[in-house]
Amino acid sequence: MTVQGAPPPISAVIIARDAEATIGATLESLQYFAEVVVYDNGSEDRTLEIAEPFPNVRVYEGEFIGFGPTKNRAADLAEHDWVFSIDSDEQISPELLESISGCDLGDPVTAYEVQRINYLRGKAVRHSGWGGDWLLRLYNRRGTSVSDAAVHEVVQAPPGGRVVRLKGELSHDAVRELGQFLVKIDRYSELFRKDSPRLLPVPVIFLRSVWTFIRVYVFQFGFLDGWRGLVIAVGDANGVFFKYMKAFADAND
Repeated sequence: MTVQGAPPPISAVIIARDAEATIGATLESLQYFAEVVVYDNGSEDRTLEIAEPFPNVRVYEGEFIGFGPTKNRAADLAEHDWVFSIDSDEQISPELLESISGCDLGDPVTAYEVQRINYLRGKAVRHSGWGGDWLLRLYNRRGTSVSDAAVHEVVQAPPGGRVVRLKGELSHDAVRELGQFLVKIDRYSELFRKDSPRLLPVPVIFLRSVWTFIRVYVFQFGFLDGWRGLVIAVGDANGVFFKYMKAFADAND
């Protein structure tokens, strides 16, 4: 499916770091956009080398100040007020691209949601808390912005506006190798410790971790995703354990 006509005045905005494995596919899916802003925060691999040849890509380099603030900083660099926020491991399907091209951009307090399908080692995960993601991604930066959260940031619904759902898939190559879980657990727990350290007693930390596993694997039907669901449940439980345990260890050395 090919979208006809001139691209709408929308800037796709990406923050990236060491994304050489996925950013090429992401940028391929964004070639119709009038502008793609890539804000690199310290890549040591071929991310910039891969991004620079795309004619609609503008590359900037800067520091990482938490996911939410960094995404807002990148959006401020865009030429257009309408922003499509996308991660460096996501790709827009042709159907979603066609939906975006038909959006009404006349109202700055209207925003648009897309459905993200999460993939683990090349297979879509339908349960385990990974299924059915509807995420607000297309918005006017004069009407709203990304939240200031250092981790698990979201585009905030515009005050007094409306949210419209678009057709088509945003595919998310969430995990290519299982070791990525360990890297994310360490990185996200470090951000949590700096952004909002909460001191909990060890028994409470342990129980929260156990509950997280049960919630994901049982109540969110992770067992239906086979071994992938088990990996996600264990990974989420470890994420909860270490984000609180790091703060506890700092306070009790």
